Amino acid sequence: MVTATPVSTAPADRDAERRRALRRMKLLATSLLAVAAVIFAVSFALQDRYPWLGFVRAAAEGAMVGALADWFAVTALFRYPLGLRIPHTAIIPTRKDEIGETLGEFVETEFLSDDVVATRLAAYDVSGAVSRWLMEPGNAQRVVAEASGAVVGLAGLLDDDRMREAVEAVVRTHVIAPEWAPPIGRLGERILASGGHHDAVDLLLDRLDDWLVIHPDALSNLVSGRLPSWMPSFVDRLVDERVHQELRRFVADVRNDPTHRARRALDGYLAELSDRLQHDPETIAGLEAAKARAFDDPRIRELAASAWSAARTAAVDALSDPDGVVRQRASAALADAAARVTADPQLRASLDERISGAARYLVSTYRHDIASVITETVRAWDPAETTDKIETQVGRDLQFIRINGTVVGALAGLAIYTVATLVAGAF
Repeated sequence: MVTATPVSTAPADRDAERRRALRRMKLLATSLLAVAAVIFAVSFALQDRYPWLGFVRAAAEGAMVGALADWFAVTALFRYPLGLRIPHTAIIPTRKDEIGETLGEFVETEFLSDDVVATRLAAYDVSGAVSRWLMEPGNAQRVVAEASGAVVGLAGLLDDDRMREAVEAVVRTHVIAPEWAPPIGRLGERILASGGHHDAVDLLLDRLDDWLVIHPDALSNLVSGRLPSWMPSFVDRLVDERVHQELRRFVADVRNDPTHRARRALDGYLAELSDRLQHDPETIAGLEAAKARAFDDPRIRELAASAWSAARTAAVDALSDPDGVVRQRASAALADAAARVTADPQLRASLDERISGAARYLVSTYRHDIASVITETVRAWDPAETTDKIETQVGRDLQFIRINGTVVGALAGLAIYTVATLVAGAF
């Protein structure tokens, strides 16, 4: 049984095969030149004895001229022919940088223009194609799995100490360092102006009343404990019950009356506090001092360490479990979004327009940088390496120019000699 040898796709193997093919084609083209030279020599020597060999000599002569001319043209692209520094030869190694710049400009103007990108994207239903692909079984899960693996891998590469330092720096710079008082005061003003604090007060009063109902003995001895010791115990109980009832009645009155004096007093206090937090240096300094005491250096480091460790552990655990809630919900959400896009032509059109706009923006903003990658890469190449790379890639095809030149030269030489013979015979 014959076993087929697998074809290697490694770049080095492909380059080696291209070099072998290039050598074979060079040998073939050179052999044709040698054959033409031998035929020319033989026919030239015998044409007086055999006049018809004049046609053969002319064809061979034209073949040699064509072969030599095209050999010179092909060779001049990569090196100096015969080592002679003839002007406008060795074009690739001597003009490598200019070729790179020209190629970069060509890519920038012909491939990375706004019109080209817009036209190409308009020909595709990008959002529809992506959404249909995501709706196929397993594809949404695959995307989530790949993204989860990337996040988990990235988390594993991060240094815990450096990340703690980064979190601490972020907390210190963006949370601790800025003044808290003025923003809190402005927020308080907006809440008071919109009346949003009333719901919070109502909720607090409801919870207070619930607590009083659940803990009827919470106020025991609060007042009765200050009565004379000779008072009967039932009087103490009556006093405590009365205080409890009056407190619940007061809470209910405040809860049910939006204009209650206690509410107005609270509104006035909060308004004054909001103003002082913004404009009173003493109040601002007091809050900043309290903040500094609460977030001293050890506490900041502890907060940063615990925040990073907790976030990292939670993310890795959630994303590492294929059957976990996070990945399952992410897959379901992705598939649901894809279904919505597929079923809504207007949504697809809107998404395609946004994708096209984003692509045009990226191209118009970064096309020069993208094209400069080509220019800088070519500029960084060694001239000899550049010549070898290009000749390896296209040299085999260029040898056909030499072969075609040999054939065309032979036909041209034969045609010219034939016409000249006919014209001379006519006169």
